Amino acid sequence: MSAADPHHATHRTIEAVWRIESPRLIAVLTRLTRDIARAEDLAQDALVAALEQWPASGIPDNPGAWLMATAKHRAIDHLRRNTRLEIKLAELAPEIAEKEQAVPDYVTAIDDNVGDDLLRLIFISCHPIVSLDAQLALTLRMLGGLTTDEIARAFLVPEPTIAQRIVRAKRTLTESHVPFEVPRGSELEARLASVLKVIYLIFNEGYSATAGDDWLRPTLCEEALRLGRILANLVPTEPEAHGLVALMEIQASRAKARTTPTGEPILLLDQNRAQWDQLLIHRGLAALAQAEQLTNIHLADNPAGNANNLASNKNIVISTGAQRSGDNSAQPIDGVISTGAQRSGETRFSTTSSRTTLGPYTLQAAIAACHARAATPEATDWHRIAALYATLAQTTPSPIIELNRAVAISMAEGPLAGLDIVDTLVTEPALKNYHLLPSVRGDLLTKLNRHREARTEFERAATLTRNIRERELLLKRAHECTRFNQTPRSE
Repeated sequence: MSAADPHHATHRTIEAVWRIESPRLIAVLTRLTRDIARAEDLAQDALVAALEQWPASGIPDNPGAWLMATAKHRAIDHLRRNTRLEIKLAELAPEIAEKEQAVPDYVTAIDDNVGDDLLRLIFISCHPIVSLDAQLALTLRMLGGLTTDEIARAFLVPEPTIAQRIVRAKRTLTESHVPFEVPRGSELEARLASVLKVIYLIFNEGYSATAGDDWLRPTLCEEALRLGRILANLVPTEPEAHGLVALMEIQASRAKARTTPTGEPILLLDQNRAQWDQLLIHRGLAALAQAEQLTNIHLADNPAGNANNLASNKNIVISTGAQRSGDNSAQPIDGVISTGAQRSGETRFSTTSSRTTLGPYTLQAAIAACHARAATPEATDWHRIAALYATLAQTTPSPIIELNRAVAISMAEGPLAGLDIVDTLVTEPALKNYHLLPSVRGDLLTKLNRHREARTEFERAATLTRNIRERELLLKRAHECTRFNQTPRSE
């Protein structure tokens, strides 16, 4: 089929509409059927109907409403055929009757409470009864509209493995009779933390891939950012939802500058900042301001160079897992949570009961904002970044947060000051196989003209990373150390 074929163009339109509308379809159908697996099947039936009818009849004026109406009719037919017909119809009759009346009007077929349904679907997809790996896959499938093959390729996992995770997750949710509702009270805090963590893990894997041939996986970043924006709109009074969006917007703004045309990584201080996306930066700073406003804490009010004042602010409470570099290999660390460490970690933040705390995503967004506001590397406020990391390190001791702080200190006060901190982490068990520890140490040793030691560190880091692009960069830096032969490095 050629690209000029009108049927081909229609199919591409249907694919685009499906990617946008499928989460809302599945959310509404899950509410009607109380079965997430059945809901996805019914949504797929509506997609098949579109593929069969639209090439001949043309794209409807409101394709999303057409899909919604078609899916609802199929849901009603399913309920009528169900062996528990009387019970389910008795429970759902008022709602079904109301929806059936709205079907002829395709505009009003999109319910007023679709947003509520979407929020419920987000919480179901990230339910703690399901394993974290399954939460990631199910979220991308149900809310991201990605195919099983796309998810498998994004995470470098065989497609049957992803398919099994999704099937098991849906079966677990159905058999456990997980209620299709937004949690309330104290449960909301833990569940929302889980949702935010899943979205961020998806973004982080796209921003700095754990393994494979590519350093970036843009599809994952795009889907995480889209889901984060949706969540922030659905829970507009939750500061950490805005903090997460702020962090992802600002980090994503650097995407074009982070690799060469052939895919090699470009470290933070070497990036062409003219390539940073100013629209994303603007959106990120706005989201950060919103998070600060909701907590009545404005980080800009803290003295830029006074780490003690910021770190001793008792209103700032953080509990986060380990942290990871965004633009890797020991140059200044961007503040991206480690996927491996965060899977076993825990993130807490205040919900509607308290508005006087800043969470980890908001603080990391503030760190990212320091880079975004700096027109040149030399203009970066490293004292402020060190102060923000000091807050994380003081309130939640973590060796990787301390490694981040060491890099910031090295930029603010010199490489020796940073190396003194890094050397205290060498025997830390949690960092035994963490490639960024020797990578950071190698960079600091290079700046101190201790090139032979630096080479050893870069080579060790290269053996620990599973990402091919990152390994190539580390080996390149190790090779560069041999050219200096203990002579001062020109800056």
